[in-house]
Amino acid sequence: MSGGAIEIITGKERRRRWSVAEKLRIVAEAEEPGACIKAVATRHDVYPSLLFYWRRQVREGRLGTREPIGFVPVRLLASPPETTTRPAIPAALDGSGAAGIDITLPDGVRLHIRHAAQLPLLRPVITALRK
Repeated sequence: MSGGAIEIITGKERRRRWSVAEKLRIVAEAEEPGACIKAVATRHDVYPSLLFYWRRQVREGRLGTREPIGFVPVRLLASPPETTTRPAIPAALDGSGAAGIDITLPDGVRLHIRHAAQLPLLRPVITALRK
């Protein structure tokens, strides 16, 4: 050997630990317009693959969110006036208070169907009412 230095590692090499704030700061820098992932990773001494992994964690919400999640504004519109040619037929209830669904057809016919109704029997009834 010709005069070279040799380094002997005797203990376990420790991994570098990054805080969540540091990861988020590096990810934010990588997402700047025109930023190069490889350059940002080199500047912070991390592998580009690790930076891509952190970016995916941020997108999935596992590392932290950039913006607080809020409510979406909702507007209620007035319903259009009902124009029926035939008066609506009230749903016939048997007084037992059985659970079911109410169906109002476009021509104003209303049906109350209990949970015990059989689908093969309902199809021809609804088809006949739609004609």
